Parts: sequence; structure tokens; C-alpha cells
Amino acid sequence: MWIKRFLITLFVFCLFGLGAIYFLVKSAEQQMSLSAQNDAFILQVKKGENAFSLYSTLSTKLNLETNKHLFKLWSRLNRDKLLIKKGVYQIDADTNLASVFQMVSEGKTKQFSVTLVEGHTLKQWYKQLSLTDSLYQDMPAVEVLFSSMSVHTFCKNEHSSLEGCLLPDTYYYSYEDSALSILIRAHDAMKSYIEDTWQQRFQDVLLNTPYEALILASIVEKETGLASERGLIAGVFANRLQKNMRLQTDPTVIYGIGDAFDGNITRKHLRTTTPYNTYRIKGLPITPIAMPSRESIMAALRPALTEYIYFVSKGDGSHQFSETLDEHNTAVRRYQLGRKQ
Repeated sequence: MWIKRFLITLFVFCLFGLGAIYFLVKSAEQQMSLSAQNDAFILQVKKGENAFSLYSTLSTKLNLETNKHLFKLWSRLNRDKLLIKKGVYQIDADTNLASVFQMVSEGKTKQFSVTLVEGHTLKQWYKQLSLTDSLYQDMPAVEVLFSSMSVHTFCKNEHSSLEGCLLPDTYYYSYEDSALSILIRAHDAMKSYIEDTWQQRFQDVLLNTPYEALILASIVEKETGLASERGLIAGVFANRLQKNMRLQTDPTVIYGIGDAFDGNITRKHLRTTTPYNTYRIKGLPITPIAMPSRESIMAALRPALTEYIYFVSKGDGSHQFSETLDEHNTAVRRYQLGRKQ
């Protein structure tokens, strides 16, 4: 008889025990899945941090009452979510602990981006990247970048210049990725693009190498105010090269002046011979003068078929194109001299 009573008592205790365990499990799951009234924030998980220290941090940030005992129980049932990965994570508003641990265990880090703008110079890009806090700063001095990188054949030049050899675009990366790696990716992207478009060039363009195409494209980039005019501007320069005329373009002069340029081109600037002053030299300058876009590269390789050999700015981003010097002088008087007066 006593055996029967013992078994009944044991069964009741087991029921209570299972009920208690079930209650604890549900409580742990409820706490971990409870949405908190919080704003979005950035979470940085450092190397060596464990799930329990992360739990304490999150409980504070999410304004939840910390119950480490329930978290320990939850963690035993969700061991796959405890292998947290270092990095920076974007935590959305009104999230919960369970979803954060899911994200961190899967390494779904926040993706950062940097936009390297067409028409900017290598020095401008270098400064931009060096001021980007989310990148690991490992770039050598800008003067030795060329020798520090594995430069592809298309960019080989005796002046050790990377100008024009990096493709403008938006580049995505994770927190503390290498700043130098962004430049390497831009260089690799330019290699792929220029090698492909070089095969699509008009066979009568006076460009002997992809590097010369980048030089001309950089000039087109700096001269273009309206995207619709790229082909025409490239056509003007193509015609001038065909006629053995000097390109006579201000952006090359400005690039040759360098940091000393104060925003005003003088007659002295135009008369001073430099490897970039296309008022004094024939043909292309010695290197590109900026980072050209895909569109400007294509325009340089496939310029518009036109008889224009002059253009002048109208002051609104567009240009007046002319076939003869008389037409050009008339346009200059109308749009340049008239505006100055």
C-alpha cells in the first residue's frame, strides 16, 4: 500500500517539477522576446566579449530588468545563439533580446558605405577616406600610394601616378575594414571597366592606350556640367586632336597649378608652360587630372560625331558649341564678356 502512495506522491512531485520547468522556460522565452520601447542604436561587439556580458549591455540599452537566471536557462536551450561574432550592428527600434542575439550569432553586421565622387582628385579621395572613422587607417602617404599598391598594367606610367586609375562608385564595407582596401577595390573595378570599354572604342580615335583614354576622360569629366553634353565635349577634343590643335582646356591648367590655385586663372597661368598646360603643349597632359566616371570614359572612347571644335560655358552648366573661330568669338562675347560686364 505504501508503495502505491509513494508512486502517487512521486508522480505529483514530477508534475509540479515539470510544471515549474515549463514555467521557467516560458518566462525565459518571454523575457528574451519581449519588445522594448527603445530607439535604434549602434551596438559594437568587441573581440573576446561573451554572451553574458553582451546580455548585461543589452538589458541596459533596451531598458529591460535583468534576470540572469532566466537568461542562463534560455542560453542552455539556445546554444547556437551564444557564438557571438565581433563587429558593429544596427539595432532597430523596439527590438528584443532574442532577435539581437540571433543577429549577432549570424554575424549580420552593419554595412557602411563611402561614395567616391567622379571628378574629384586622388588627394580629395585620400582625405575623405582618412577622415572616415569606421575604416581602419592603413593608407601610406598619398605620395607613395602608387608604389605601395599592385598597380595593373592599364595604369602603368613613368610618373607613378594613380590619378584617374580608380573608378568612382559607392563602396560598401564592414566596420574597421581597411581604408587601403577601398582604393584597391576601386583600382580593380577600373581595370575591369577600362579593359571592357577599350574593346568598344571607335577605331579612328587618336588614343593609343587605355591610359590615354583615362587622361582624355578625366578632362571630359571636369569640363562637363550637363551629362547630355559629355559626348559633344569629347567630340570637340577628338576633333582638336585630329587637327593637331591644342586642347586649351582650363581644368588641366588648374591641375598643374596644384594647391597654389586660388580659384582664379590668370594670364600668367595660361602662359606658363607645365606638363598640364594644354594652352602651351599639344596633345594630352602627362596624367589624368581627376577620377573619370564610366560615362566620361565611354564618351572619350566613343565621342559624338560632330564638326564642333570650340565650346564656351553659358554660365548655367551648359555650353555653346561652335565650328568656326568667328562663331566661337561671338559666343565668348555673349556668354563670357557680357556676363563679366
